[in-house]
Amino acid sequence: MGVTRPIVAVLTALSLEYTAVRQHLTDVRKTEHRRGTRAEVGRLPGTPWSVALVEMGEGNLTAAALTERVMSWLEPEAVFFVGVAGGLKSDIALGDVVVATKVYAVHGGKETPDGFLVRPDAWRASHRLASAARDALRDDPRAHLKPIAAGDVVLAAGSSSALAEHLRRNYNDAAVIEMEGAGVVSAVDLAGGDALVIRGISDRADGDKSRADGEGWQPRAAASAASAVVAVLRELRPFRGRGGSAGSGEAEDSEEGPHRGNGVRGSGSVYGGDHFDFRNSTFFGPYVAKRVERGERGDGER
Repeated sequence: MGVTRPIVAVLTALSLEYTAVRQHLTDVRKTEHRRGTRAEVGRLPGTPWSVALVEMGEGNLTAAALTERVMSWLEPEAVFFVGVAGGLKSDIALGDVVVATKVYAVHGGKETPDGFLVRPDAWRASHRLASAARDALRDDPRAHLKPIAAGDVVLAAGSSSALAEHLRRNYNDAAVIEMEGAGVVSAVDLAGGDALVIRGISDRADGDKSRADGEGWQPRAAASAASAVVAVLRELRPFRGRGGSAGSGEAEDSEEGPHRGNGVRGSGSVYGGDHFDFRNSTFFGPYVAKRVERGERGDGER
């Protein structure tokens, strides 16, 4: 049986974010979905992972649609959304990284005569991926595990703006404001997968955003986020055993129990001879089997 490397998907909105991740990959090859979505798949040296890299464009709606396509097309074990974002906390510096422990969709609600009533959706990070991130980034003082806010507008106004006040009043634990995380995590959640959003802080989500962009903080923040996802993948272990292809659900045969033989397939392994496969079953043992030769069974035996 040939060995196929397990695969994760790393999604970005911008080309500079895509480039920052791609620099960590080797043996990169292109692939294309029948509806035109393109990806590059490469190896991440020093890990068991292949990484499928996709630049999706901006916005939660686009992110949700293309994430669902990536999930059904490439069947990754995990999905990471990696890129830059605006920081909302003064104690998190430009160039720092925020790993999202929770993603808020901040524009849900109801407008009433008494004002806007918030009805947010929220998704917690995959426990498996967040645990790997905690281990990988524990000693990095510039990495923070915090909630983030995902909206459909770029916040580039001062603290007195309506959106800034909305975030302060209703999402005061959010450390980041961005535009794609909710789309990604909602699509992965519906598919029953694992997702993690990692953002490098490129501006303060205020009136000085253009100045911060002009000073080159976007590529620096993208590089920080790319380095963070690489660190997480160095810590993360695949679900499947060697020899299972990504998306196949097949794992390497267990070495426990009978060896492979010319028998029938059961529970992922081939068994032969006088053996019974009780894996994935309840066994109340001991089990005694009697071999009945042809012609020996009585009329009352079934």
